[in-house]
Amino acid sequence: MLKQLQQYQSRLEDFKVESVAKGRLIRVRGMMLEAAGCRTSIGGICHIIDGDNATEVEVVGFDAEKILMMPVGPVGKLTPGAAVVPVAEQQIGVGDAFLGRVVDGNGKPLDGAGDIQPDRYVPLHQTPINPLFRQPISTVLDTGIGAINSMITVGRGQRLGLFAGSGVGKSVLLGMMTRHTEADVIVVGLIGERGREVKEFIDNILDARGRARAVIVAAPADDLPTMKIRGAELASRLAEDFRDRGKHVLLLMDSITRYAQAQRQISLALGEPPSTKGYPPTVFAKIPELVERAGNGLAEGGSITAFYTVLTEGDDLQDPVADSARAILDGHVVLSRRLAEAGHYPAIDIEASVSRTMPNIVTDIHMARAKEFRQVYAKYRHNEDLITVGAYTAGSDSQLDYAIEKFAPMGQFLQQGINQQLRLEESLEQLEALFAGAAVADPKPL
Repeated sequence: MLKQLQQYQSRLEDFKVESVAKGRLIRVRGMMLEAAGCRTSIGGICHIIDGDNATEVEVVGFDAEKILMMPVGPVGKLTPGAAVVPVAEQQIGVGDAFLGRVVDGNGKPLDGAGDIQPDRYVPLHQTPINPLFRQPISTVLDTGIGAINSMITVGRGQRLGLFAGSGVGKSVLLGMMTRHTEADVIVVGLIGERGREVKEFIDNILDARGRARAVIVAAPADDLPTMKIRGAELASRLAEDFRDRGKHVLLLMDSITRYAQAQRQISLALGEPPSTKGYPPTVFAKIPELVERAGNGLAEGGSITAFYTVLTEGDDLQDPVADSARAILDGHVVLSRRLAEAGHYPAIDIEASVSRTMPNIVTDIHMARAKEFRQVYAKYRHNEDLITVGAYTAGSDSQLDYAIEKFAPMGQFLQQGINQQLRLEESLEQLEALFAGAAVADPKPL
């Protein structure tokens, strides 16, 4: 008995227990665990100790005197009455040591390159920045993607959604951004994606330069919902730390849909009633909390420009998560299955995509050319069926004749090779060349 007590006391020291007032496990229902006799807060971490086995859990709710918990990692041996021990406030490591590394939702290395020695430890959640103290979005961010630079121009500190179904080049476009975007640091959150895609993204899509300035947080599909939530929050927290130290950060999170689905699992397990298509109301409150962590910092600080991928099931842009994300973000880039199937990459649907900050950060000439491009492109698309079947006679509509003439070079302009980089200046020069000779201030009316 004395030996067992000594072992237990040693475990308490390892877990940095904040109180010796431990509780006991009283019930297990699926992934939901209930304990009584200990006092902690929602979001707190506990360890369930049973002999030599320890299971890490996170507090997700409470019911009267009982606390409700869900596992974070592998579930060890669990028996009725097992000790439930609250641990100190959750702290995560941050710093430059994470650059070039791949970590899990707890910040532990997955790449086999040894331990990470953080510069310091900080709380997982920091106090939100007062929106009135944030710097406005006023500087263009060069993404190295011609279609985005010219037609969906992004500003430093902007938050955009990347809306796509499966198999339309979403991961490849993210990889191009990691290689070509002008940013000091890149934080990639791979949340709920297939484990195979995590390795492929690192080995095949990232190049050496992108890897050196990137931190990759991976919480694949087989991770528990709490780990996926924590992975998204860790990626945001690492980005916040770099931003607060004056860095310009590119945050790529793939995907916010998996984050919402993980939150749905937790909320339904807690007994929260579903509302829209099976999603409880809490999910739609959590998405803005996560998204609002990105953006510009305080004066003389850095920025977080964020792209959150949104999976559109059945290419339905009215999906509840897609609709909620579109309402809170500063713009959206829509990838089209029709374009992908035609071999048009990146498969960006210019008509459906928009940057809400673009009018405030680009020149009048740039805005006029982008407007003319959209008008001409839409004119052709709206009459494409007539043109394809030969029902349109040339000369019947001068505006449509102009659109037919320009459509092929416009389609070529929107395409780009995986390893090709198109800087902002080059993008604007090519956009101007498309309409050479046309009046900039007064685009051809359509």
